[in-house]
Amino acid sequence: MRFTKMHGCGNDYVYVDGAKEHIKNKKQLAITASDRHFGIGSDGVIFINPSEIADFEMEMYNADGSRSEMCGNGMRCVGKFVYDHGLTQKSQVAVESCGKIKYLDMTVENGKVTKVRVNMGQPELTAVNVPVISPNEQVIDEEIIVNDQTYRMTCVSMGNPHAVVFLDDVAGMKIEEIGPHFEQHERFPNRTNTEFVKVIDDSHVEMRVWERGSGETLACGTGCCATAVACVLGGHTGNHVFVKVLGGEIEIEWDREANLVYMTGPAETVFEGEYPWKE
Repeated sequence: MRFTKMHGCGNDYVYVDGAKEHIKNKKQLAITASDRHFGIGSDGVIFINPSEIADFEMEMYNADGSRSEMCGNGMRCVGKFVYDHGLTQKSQVAVESCGKIKYLDMTVENGKVTKVRVNMGQPELTAVNVPVISPNEQVIDEEIIVNDQTYRMTCVSMGNPHAVVFLDDVAGMKIEEIGPHFEQHERFPNRTNTEFVKVIDDSHVEMRVWERGSGETLACGTGCCATAVACVLGGHTGNHVFVKVLGGEIEIEWDREANLVYMTGPAETVFEGEYPWKE
């Protein structure tokens, strides 16, 4: 199986051209290939397929084999993949993921994509649609008890569920201890991604993320979007936010008038190769 290893701010995936590689057991491939000791090593596997409603389709699997509805860093790398591999000559493309379409605007330098701006669409705040169990219509700065500790969270869906938690210190927190308890909490019917955020100033925040199905990752594009929305709703920042993650920095802008979130960040190829996969 031919593959390309790519990352966006350290959030790395194995990318496969689904039009050329016909894999039956994609769940098991994701588990095996993602293993950082015995496989290629990644946060998951993304198939780039033909689409009937967009230019391409992104089909994403987490490192544990579970399907994911959306990945911002993965989406940017899909844009780079299709342009750099000659699958399109357009610097603006539409990509489908779980039936929803995102629009990409790619910066090209010396024939290669270096940066991608993605229209991530409207943030979903209605609790039942996130989904998160709550007596309120929206979960904004709401209390949650996790592992006998009390936190306050804001819940946002960017096509996948997020719980954003503000803390005074994120660098020193033991995310590997608390992250799984958030992910598996009874209030999240489909599990959740959790962003732990420290506000620096009115346009900069620091964030660590525990991703559903992958654990802590170096970046999460949809998580950065959810973080920016939560920051604005909580009065912590303005509408334009730079989110510092372990793997770099992602720029988020929430156009409140149009109610659209835009994400801008890098996309990089690590290496290409062949993986001896047998069904």
